[in-house]
Amino acid sequence: MKNLLAGFLLLLTSCATMRPTSETGFLNRTVDHAGRTYRYVVYVPDSDRTRMLPVVLFLHGAGERGDDGLRQTAVGLGSAIRWSPERFPMIVVMPQAPAETQWLADSATAAMIALDAATREFRGDPSRTYLTGLSLGGYGTWHLAMAHPGRFAALVPVCGGILKPETAESVRQSPLTAGAADPYAVTAERVRAVPAWIFHGAEDKTIPPSESRRMYAELQKLGADVRYTEFPGVGHNAWDPAYGNAELWTWLLAQRR
Repeated sequence: MKNLLAGFLLLLTSCATMRPTSETGFLNRTVDHAGRTYRYVVYVPDSDRTRMLPVVLFLHGAGERGDDGLRQTAVGLGSAIRWSPERFPMIVVMPQAPAETQWLADSATAAMIALDAATREFRGDPSRTYLTGLSLGGYGTWHLAMAHPGRFAALVPVCGGILKPETAESVRQSPLTAGAADPYAVTAERVRAVPAWIFHGAEDKTIPPSESRRMYAELQKLGADVRYTEFPGVGHNAWDPAYGNAELWTWLLAQRR
């Protein structure tokens, strides 16, 4: 009887140990940083788990900020996954920035902590870790790429930028380029080694496409591996056509650090 009980307890312990790495779908998680709890969601595909999976860190826009832990999955990459899950054989980490914050300072640090935690828990591939974000998250993509050189294998900024336009109160310039005579050139110099595919809507009235055009031009000057797609007739919502582009994901998964 004792042996039977011991065996049963061992089985329960083994199942509890295995559970995190066997879960799939959209999973709720939290991390703590600077006395605050940050919610994030991890998408884990139902695929071969014997190999390390690519990892994407997704930064949402201003409208998805909060502390419900869900809103950031409803717009952008989370929505694209639900429409075509077969395109996403990867771990996708979706942190949520608190209301009235940007992807700077503590929110940016918490996002990186969430990325590290999900990579460990679900056996992500450090050499195939990618960064993308839309609008406010597009600004965050440039910032985190500068702040963590050598971490990401590719960048996908969508309707983002470098300087704050008059038409968008939520975004801020990265402190890493504060005071620079040419913040676009400084950003390009810092991220030049990372392949990038930039997306923007030609009719964007919130974040002007000139922000992405300028970054594309600066990266081209440096001979960087950069692509730029501008959608004619599209306003601020460049994320649906960008993330709905099957070619993007084929390209992204081919990038390694």
